[in-house]
Amino acid sequence: MSRLPLRPLFSFLLALVPGLATAAPVVKHTTAGDVEGDLTADGVSVFKGIPYAAPPVGALRWQPPQPVAPWTGVRPAHAFGARAMQGRIFSDMRFFDPGPSEDCLYLNVWAPARAEKLPVMVWIYGGGFIAGATSEPRQNGERLCQKGVVVVSMNYRLGVFGFYAHPELTAESPHHASGNYGLLDMVAALQWVRDNIAAFGGDPGNVTIFGESAGSFAVSALMGSPLAHGLFHRAIGESGGMFGRTLRSHPLAEAEANGTQFAQKYLGTTSLAQLRALPADQILAASLKARDAHDDAFGPNIDGWFLPQAPRDLFAAGKQNQVPLLAGWNHDEGGPWELLGQDKPTLVNYVQHAKERFGDRATAFLQAYAATSDAEARRAAADFGGDQFIGFGTWKWIEMSVATGGQPVYRYRFDRDMPRPPDAKPDWVPVAYHSAEIEFVFRVLDSKEGLTFGPDDHKVSELMASYWTNFAKTGNPNGDGLPEWPQYKPSDYQVMHLSADSVAVPDVHRSRYLFLDAPSQ
Repeated sequence: MSRLPLRPLFSFLLALVPGLATAAPVVKHTTAGDVEGDLTADGVSVFKGIPYAAPPVGALRWQPPQPVAPWTGVRPAHAFGARAMQGRIFSDMRFFDPGPSEDCLYLNVWAPARAEKLPVMVWIYGGGFIAGATSEPRQNGERLCQKGVVVVSMNYRLGVFGFYAHPELTAESPHHASGNYGLLDMVAALQWVRDNIAAFGGDPGNVTIFGESAGSFAVSALMGSPLAHGLFHRAIGESGGMFGRTLRSHPLAEAEANGTQFAQKYLGTTSLAQLRALPADQILAASLKARDAHDDAFGPNIDGWFLPQAPRDLFAAGKQNQVPLLAGWNHDEGGPWELLGQDKPTLVNYVQHAKERFGDRATAFLQAYAATSDAEARRAAADFGGDQFIGFGTWKWIEMSVATGGQPVYRYRFDRDMPRPPDAKPDWVPVAYHSAEIEFVFRVLDSKEGLTFGPDDHKVSELMASYWTNFAKTGNPNGDGLPEWPQYKPSDYQVMHLSADSVAVPDVHRSRYLFLDAPSQ
């Protein structure tokens, strides 16, 4: 039986009934029940903590996400759900949720109050697949949605709870797969969007996934997964792709062996039943001990189900979900610590290190990462570190999408240096470090504690939010009043440099990525 479109009716009532515009918005007939959110002073409907899957606890620990149990009445959606189990979070993370829990599969929706069939942007947070949550202020979707989109964000399982592979888990799976539960959570959230977002004013036929760091790695994985086919229609990646050394996917057999070794060494058993019976805090503590010993390996694997092959092989064969892609990374992904130079490399020891490390390839390396002074040597070392960390994997994802994707591709580099912090050391160097762009995309510069942003920063933020939402609307970031952003094509490899004076120019660092892409001798 078909349902009447509820959002237009809600908008009609808002217009007719005095005072109703300030009432709490209620969305009826989601697949699990009715939900009540909040209406902000700026006319944004906000729904927080909506469950999109059953709590993955007890027998559902290390299982693909299962359907959420329906509820009766109207469920309040006024507060963020618990974040996934995690410990030792990154220093730039601030959470406003009840805390970590295995019961973490919740999502949030921000929509203009009178939204009708707007493009949908689904955000995937970063954190190395070991940390992160949707409750961070820098990921608040309220201001971004005012650009004419519906914004969704979801929690997903992390670390040992989200990426644990084990032979018994593989054996009990009808797909003969284990691990990748965090990625499967994302698929479940996208299925929820497909089935429910129209009631919130979104268009299930126009969904863009976007994410940063591990979230960007996840976007590239979702592009490669047949399980996500048809669930999204455009993709944005900010600093990360599963095509380099960082967060690369491992073969299932290797992930199973690592899982077995971890369980025996740190928990004293390899029995799946006993592992599922252990308290979550005990498992988390064991995983942190393993991390301290560089003995943990909980990340995506090539399970034959979510990932039938390694992402590079999927893209090489043109088997990826072929959607328009906007992707890039930040100017200083190597981090300010590299630029300041803990080792303070000089030109002499930079060249010597290159010869020792690369041997016959040293000349090619020194041509790709050229330096003629001590200062340039420090800059080149930072560039090399950033490329190994993030730049190359993102570049390779972009290149393979151009080669086999059959859809438009747009590449950027975020060049806006962050403001000087009040406690900066005398030798502080301004940089556009890893994750610095998030607040700009979401138009929430004021969420960054301790930093003072000026007019040019807000100009860059408005520009990026416009580019991102334009891309979500049409698959093209360009729009009236914006600097022209050409497609990334082999004819000239145009890169949009995002700064106070944004401009697109041909890639001048291509030799760096070609060097890293060449097989080692």
